[in-house]
Amino acid sequence: MLTRKIVAMAALISVGASIASASSKTLGPSDRDLLSTYARDTWHSIDAMASKGELPADAMRRQGDGWAANELTSPTNIAGYLWSVIAAEDLHLISHEDAGQRLGRTLAALGRIERSHGFYYNWYDANTGATARVWPGGGTLRPFLSSVDNGWLAVALIVVGNARPEFRDTTEALLAPMNFAFFYDAFDPNDPVAHPGLLRGGYFTDDNTYTAFHYGTLNTEPRIASYVAIARGQIPVEHYYRMIRAHNLGLGGHPAPTRTYVGVTVVEGNRSYRGLNFVPTWDGTMFEALMVPLFVPEVEWAPSSWGTNHPLYVRAQIEYGLRDARLGYWGISASTDPGGGYRAYGIAELGSRDQDSTRRHESIITPHATFLALPYSPVEAVANLRMLAEHFPLYGPYGFYDSVDVLTGQVSDQILILDQAMIMASLSHVIGGDALRRGFSSGSMEAVIRPLIAPERFEAGETGSHEPEEPFAHQEPSVLLASGWRLDSPQVVPPRPRGNVPDTIAAASRTRDMEVSPLHSLSATLEDIVRDLTPIEPWVRPKSGSTPDGSQEDVNKSKAAAPP
Repeated sequence: MLTRKIVAMAALISVGASIASASSKTLGPSDRDLLSTYARDTWHSIDAMASKGELPADAMRRQGDGWAANELTSPTNIAGYLWSVIAAEDLHLISHEDAGQRLGRTLAALGRIERSHGFYYNWYDANTGATARVWPGGGTLRPFLSSVDNGWLAVALIVVGNARPEFRDTTEALLAPMNFAFFYDAFDPNDPVAHPGLLRGGYFTDDNTYTAFHYGTLNTEPRIASYVAIARGQIPVEHYYRMIRAHNLGLGGHPAPTRTYVGVTVVEGNRSYRGLNFVPTWDGTMFEALMVPLFVPEVEWAPSSWGTNHPLYVRAQIEYGLRDARLGYWGISASTDPGGGYRAYGIAELGSRDQDSTRRHESIITPHATFLALPYSPVEAVANLRMLAEHFPLYGPYGFYDSVDVLTGQVSDQILILDQAMIMASLSHVIGGDALRRGFSSGSMEAVIRPLIAPERFEAGETGSHEPEEPFAHQEPSVLLASGWRLDSPQVVPPRPRGNVPDTIAAASRTRDMEVSPLHSLSATLEDIVRDLTPIEPWVRPKSGSTPDGSQEDVNKSKAAAPP
C-alpha cells in the first residue's frame, strides 16, 4: 500500500504546481501522438458496439476474456455513433467511403424505427430497431420521449447534413418532424412557476402526459435542445434567458446584479469555490458543463459568459480532485460505478443542489471528464490521463474503461458508447479538424445563437480571497517521512491513503444492495428518477422517466424558481 501512496504523491508533483491558473502551454508532439493513440483505441470500442451494422449498443461489458454488448440503444447513443463516425474520418481513422457507408446505414435505420409526435423513443432494441417495451432484466418500460435525448440526436443529424452534403436531404427529412415546441411550456406572467417558459423533461405516450419538471438550470447539457429549438425558429429566443444562472449571490457573496436581455430580467448569480466564481451546473458533473461546447463554440461566441465560465469550471474540478478531496487525480462526472450500476457522480460545491451522497462517491474518476477538459487545460489533462493509465488497469485495446475508484483501485468492467463518443468529439476538436463544431455551428445556428448569447456577462471570475492550504495538511507526518518524497510546491496536497489496486477487472456478476442501470440516456431522469428506488435487477434499472411499476416520480431536476 505504501508503494501506491508514493506513486500517487509523485502524480501530484507532476501536475499540482500547474493548476493555479489555466494552462497557456501547448501540447507537444509526444502528447499529440498519445492522444492519437487514444483516438484510435476509442474508435475501436465504438466500432465494436456498432458491429451489428445499423444501431449501436448502449454499452459493452467485459465478461471473462471477451466482451458482450447489451441489447438496447437510445437516441443519444445513436447520435454519439453518428458524430463519432464524422470524428473518426476527421481524425483519419476511417476512409471517406467507409464513413459514408456507416452513416447511410444508420440514417436508413432512423427512417424506419417508430416515432411519436415527431420524436424518437428513449429505448430501442439495438439489434432489430423495435421500440423497447420491457427492460432486459424484467419490468415494464414506459414509452417516453425525452427532450434532451432528442436534442442530441438533432445535433448529430445537423452535423451529418453539413459535413456530408450528400446526406442533407435525408437528415432534413428526419429533422423536419422534430418540432421542439412540443416540449416548450410558454411563459405565463400570471403563473411563472407553473409555466416558466422552459422545456419540459419529456412526454409519456402511454397516458399522454408531460413530466412534472422543466429544465431550468442553464449550465447543463439540456441547453443543447434549447439551442436547436431556438435556431430552427421553434421557440422564442427569450427562452435562453428564462433559464437560471444561479441563485441570488454574485461576486464576493454580494447580492447578484440583474441585467436585461431580449426583454427578460436575468439574475446573474454564481457559486464560489476556492476563490473561483462561476455559474454552476445542477449535479456538479463535468459533462453537464462541457458537453454542449463540443458542438457550440461558446467560448468564442460569448467571451464574457461562457468564455470565462468553462475554463473556471475545469479549474474547479482540478482543485477539488487534487487539493480538496486529495485524490491524486481529477475528473468527476456521471459514469458507471466500478462496483456496479450508473450514477450521476458530481461535486456538490460545483452544483446547484445539495448532494448528500456525493461525498460517499467522491473517489470515482471517469476518463471522459478529463477529455472534456482537454480544450481548456490541455497539459493538465494529458498528465491526468497518463497517470490514470499508468497507475490503474484502466486502459486496454478499446481505450479507457469507464471509471475507476482511485481509493480502492477497482475499475469498471464496462465501456459506454456515449462516454466514448464524448472522447471522440473532444479529440476531433483538439487534434483533428474540428469537424463536429464546424458541422453544427454554421449557417442558422451561428446566425441566431451567436448574437443571442454574445451580450451576456456572467458574474464569474476570481476573487483572490482563497489562501492555498499548507502543504501536507491533514496528512500524517509518519507517512510523509516514510515515503521519502519531498513535495516543495505549496500548491500540492498529498492524496489520502488508498487501498491496494486489484490485479484483475471486477467480476461482471458483482451486485450491490442498490443497483442502478448503466443503460443511460441524458433525460432528467438520469439520476433523479432511479435514485433510491427498490432494485429490480442488477445493471438494468430504468432511466426513462418512470419507476419500475410505471408510476411517474416527482422529480425536479433543474426546476426553475419563478423568473423575476
